[in-house]
Amino acid sequence: MTSSGTVLVVNSGSSSIKYQLVDPVLGDAVASGLVERIGEETGAIRHTFGDVKVERDEPVPDHGAGLRAVLALFGEVGPHLEDANVIAVGHRVVQGGDQFSGPVLVDADVVRKIDELSPLAPLHNPPNLAGIRVARELLPDVPHVAVFDTAFFHTLPDAAATYAIDRDVAREHKVRRYGAHGTSHHFVSRETARVLGRRVEDVNQIVLHLGNGASASAIRGGVAVDTSMGLTPLEGLVMGTRSGDIDPAVLIHLQRNAGLSVDDVDDLLNRRSGLKGLAGENDLRNVHALADDGNADARLALDVYAHRLKKYIGAYHAVLGRLDAITFTAGVGENDDIVRAMACAGLEALGIAVDPHRNAGRKKEPTIISPDWTSTVVLVVPTNEELAIARQAVEVAEAAGLPGTSDESDPAPASAGHA
Repeated sequence: MTSSGTVLVVNSGSSSIKYQLVDPVLGDAVASGLVERIGEETGAIRHTFGDVKVERDEPVPDHGAGLRAVLALFGEVGPHLEDANVIAVGHRVVQGGDQFSGPVLVDADVVRKIDELSPLAPLHNPPNLAGIRVARELLPDVPHVAVFDTAFFHTLPDAAATYAIDRDVAREHKVRRYGAHGTSHHFVSRETARVLGRRVEDVNQIVLHLGNGASASAIRGGVAVDTSMGLTPLEGLVMGTRSGDIDPAVLIHLQRNAGLSVDDVDDLLNRRSGLKGLAGENDLRNVHALADDGNADARLALDVYAHRLKKYIGAYHAVLGRLDAITFTAGVGENDDIVRAMACAGLEALGIAVDPHRNAGRKKEPTIISPDWTSTVVLVVPTNEELAIARQAVEVAEAAGLPGTSDESDPAPASAGHA
């Protein structure tokens, strides 16, 4: 990566737009912001540039209006995008399916394929695509690059990626393990190797990305060989509102005996399960407070959460054979020392332990939290998905000999405007 300049990173959700203006060489966020409650009666816009923070509550009817407001704030508050030398726009896209094994320059064909993959990520790909379309319209003179959450897991061996269902059904409907949070797992695995002073090719590691959404990965020599999320981001660990792993017969039972529809089950597993379903709260800080006050449901929620983590650590230790490092990252992983300790408790026989003093408190910098005697180093490494997206966007733009992008018109995909 040789270009100097900045990258505008856009993460367009169903009712929000997160963005950062990133210096991909220095790794700094020059400016950042958030547009929330898109389509509601009153939206919220937050923009930060240096010491200046602007907060506005006003209607944001759609993603187009949201991005126009963002660009206006860059002009009003700073930095002016012309002065910032924006050399690319990087877009987070959740589902790349079997079509995309890495970041790609956005053109009409890429837009079409992202839309076709929407059934595999109906809550994510349509708003991701809406952000791409609007940003290309508003910023037509810079290259736009799509960076896929699933791309890092394109290397999964067939034994890890394949579900044991009828093979013809699976092939026809593209049912396999795709994973998610891949940009974070890729970034953190390389940062872990750097902290250890080793080449990533020489490190076998487990990365635990723990936020409201949560996922685990087994990475051998820098290459992902297993991950907890599956066809969708629902499988795997216990999350804020998602169940994670569950006996599929539970769904059949609820449809037959509780009268739940497919949409009801979808809502139950994605929005009313996990910590929310067990404790009534999806924020772990609130769950801890309830548990400290003697709430038995909250205590059980923490135990279930940690038990699932521990199962995946053990399983991925077996998959990797030799385990050099376990890394916690993302909002919970970086800030919750209780969860980190619970996940590793009782694993001393496997050479895994957490030092209470080293583990204490939030970690804003890469930190080793295991005692010196362990064979597996346990770390906290803050993730930076925006920086990872920015750097990948620059690499793609440079490889294509850009700046500049095509001005071809895209056909309007049927789902592009639906979040």
